[in-house]
Amino acid sequence: MAGTGLRRPARPAQLISLVPMIDVMLIMLVFFMVTSTYLNLDMIPAVRQQDEAPAAAASGASGGTLMIRLGSDGIPVVQGAAAPLAGLSDLLARRLADDPLLQVLVLPSGAATTQALVSVMDAAARAGAVRLRVVRLEARP
Repeated sequence: MAGTGLRRPARPAQLISLVPMIDVMLIMLVFFMVTSTYLNLDMIPAVRQQDEAPAAAASGASGGTLMIRLGSDGIPVVQGAAAPLAGLSDLLARRLADDPLLQVLVLPSGAATTQALVSVMDAAARAGAVRLRVVRLEARP
């Protein structure tokens, strides 16, 4: 029985596991989320379009935008500087004297109290703001 050699069965091809790649991707995702900078809303230019600028300048009307961020501590922030509620009305009155069509955007934090939001809106109304808008950027919990 010289012709009955033993044959070894062929090994199946090795499958490439995707589990380590998924682990690495999740670690990278967490790393980039932790090290990324958050959006600074004062950097967003909220002004009129360029084609509207000549028409507004000719008519004497402007209509710029002023953003007031309301943090969880209840202190409004205007152009990166804290503006206490006592001085907010005066600040808005000065800005409205220069630009009567100034649009005031209030961006409250999700953790801001309703009383803080009402106080900012009241200060804007006392200053004479007629174009007041509250913008909520966060989803409700």
